[in-house]
Amino acid sequence: MDPEIRSLRARLGAHASWANTTDPASRTAKARAAANSRFEKQAREMHPGATDEQITRVAEHLRKAHFSRMALASAKARRSKPAAA
Repeated sequence: MDPEIRSLRARLGAHASWANTTDPASRTAKARAAANSRFEKQAREMHPGATDEQITRVAEHLRKAHFSRMALASAKARRSKPAAA
């Protein structure tokens, strides 16, 4: 299948799926909880004697660092692509 057509079909499916969802937060709650537990686990490994408040703070910074790292990689990838004519 042509990549452009595949992308359009996927976008259509995503919009249709989200249109059928009245509470998007509940739909993604399990995924958010899993991601947050990953950062909390990493924070506890880094600071085994820390309090719960400290772990929460460190986990939040780990989460922000992760998304900043992804944004940087995305920016680098966009910059490396040739400009459209």
